[in-house]
Amino acid sequence: MKKLKKINSFLKIIVCIFFVISLTSCNQVSTNSKKPNILLIVADDLGWSDIASFGGEISTPNLDKLAFSGLRLTNFHVAPTCSPTRSMLLSGTDNHLAGLGNMEEETGPNQKGKPGYEGYLNDKVVTVATLLKDAGYRTMMAGKWHLGSSVELGPESRGFQDVFVLPVGAANHFQQIRAVGSNPKKVDKAPYRENGVSVDLPEDFYSSEFFTNKLIEYIENNKSKNESQPFFAFASYTAPHWPLQAPDEFIAKYEGVYESGYEVIREERLNRIKNLNILNHTINPKSSTMWPTWENLTETIRAKETKRMQVYAGMVEALDYHIGRLINTLENMNELSNTVVIFMSDNGAEGNDAQIILANEEWIPANFDNSINNMGRGNSHIGYGPRWAEVSSTPFRIFKGFTTEGGIRSPAFVTYPKFKNQQKISDTFSSVMDITPTLLEIAGVKHPGKTYKERAVHPIKGESLLPLLSNTKENVHDENYVMGWELFNRRALRQGHWKLVWIENPYGNDNWELYNLLNDPLEENNLAETNNIKLEEMVQLWNQYVKENNVIIDPDLNLEYSGSNFHYTY
Repeated sequence: MKKLKKINSFLKIIVCIFFVISLTSCNQVSTNSKKPNILLIVADDLGWSDIASFGGEISTPNLDKLAFSGLRLTNFHVAPTCSPTRSMLLSGTDNHLAGLGNMEEETGPNQKGKPGYEGYLNDKVVTVATLLKDAGYRTMMAGKWHLGSSVELGPESRGFQDVFVLPVGAANHFQQIRAVGSNPKKVDKAPYRENGVSVDLPEDFYSSEFFTNKLIEYIENNKSKNESQPFFAFASYTAPHWPLQAPDEFIAKYEGVYESGYEVIREERLNRIKNLNILNHTINPKSSTMWPTWENLTETIRAKETKRMQVYAGMVEALDYHIGRLINTLENMNELSNTVVIFMSDNGAEGNDAQIILANEEWIPANFDNSINNMGRGNSHIGYGPRWAEVSSTPFRIFKGFTTEGGIRSPAFVTYPKFKNQQKISDTFSSVMDITPTLLEIAGVKHPGKTYKERAVHPIKGESLLPLLSNTKENVHDENYVMGWELFNRRALRQGHWKLVWIENPYGNDNWELYNLLNDPLEENNLAETNNIKLEEMVQLWNQYVKENNVIIDPDLNLEYSGSNFHYTY
């Protein structure tokens, strides 16, 4: 009997040892298994309905393949312009706290020197790149930064390890020259850096191609050195931001496509949007009366407008082509199945005219050939104006620079085969501030909250999309969640389906507008006069938002280039 008890005791010990070994082994598998790679792709000034999977006529097969296989976010929001969006994207908090309360170029006298208006990504935030690098990711980016020009303020100092960067907001896509002139008699060189060192561009440079090449190089180098190390790659393209430029072969594909004009192309987009079922609303938007209709243009201006949109479409298709090269590289490396791909635009379509920014009114005609046959080449400098931007923003109101839906609603999707909620569409409200917490949760990284390495930082205001992507929740935010916008004295606030908007004449009425986006997503039925109780409630929330985020209104700001009819005079 004693012998039997000893055998039983021995067996129990063996079982316990085996159990401990099993747990240890499981833990090692969990620890050693590679975390997901992350590829964040940002287009510059792409309109909501430009790519085919969101209703556009432009050929974008690579983006569409990703979009249809992932979760399309049709109610995803950004800031009205680029640098404020990018500050929120990388920090997860409001741009007025992150240092881009206004674009550096437009900072008003009453804003200069104030916290949140530094004009660069300040040290009161910690970037997602920094936190992912701390967690063992290899972090890399190629393209536009626009969050501080010097090395000390650039991506090299904010968590990115492999960097090819255009630190300013825009540049020529074929040549190393800036997109905005300071002197009609001088063409300024655009600054580019690689890993902190100034570089010259090759003669065969084209922005979308070259940025893609650099990211592919960084990804391949990382895999050759450490195959098990996950990467965070930020593809920060400058297309399709003006100057609109693309290789001839892409432009040629759209010969004659846009001769029918704004109204026809917009109507065709509306029909495709309806057929795709990407908006759960009746959508029949009114065209603005601020700009000329197609039939009111002269034959000469119509020809120029046709070519401008033709170049834009070619530029978007070229962007798609090079994104496809990046995706194919990941697939050939057997990395795509373990890579979360996130795509978005930094703001709405660009209807504001570069021709009258700073010295451009004289600088562009003096230094570029904008004849119809030369449009789109490296020695041309064109935008496509407010009417085509309205088409790109279909079906939403106005475009970049405004707090209406056309300025702040972005095409977006998240694709990863291991997520349950894929090959679907979500119209739940989400924003660019949700990206950082999403990436951190995907990587198993916790945000430090209010302190990072003994430095005070702002906590995240966004929320993770992971429950939505995992199909455990239908909404990202509850109905009480508040998001505000303010830029160029234009304002908006969102809570649930309600939206408050303030924009100046002639685009608005210099007063608060109130919309219920549940049944009026196009912001056509202003309820400010008929629902005073809700209006007052939303204005109180706005005042609270201003206080919590240190918003400073510049009442004297006058953006002459906004949606200007000057576009139709040259």
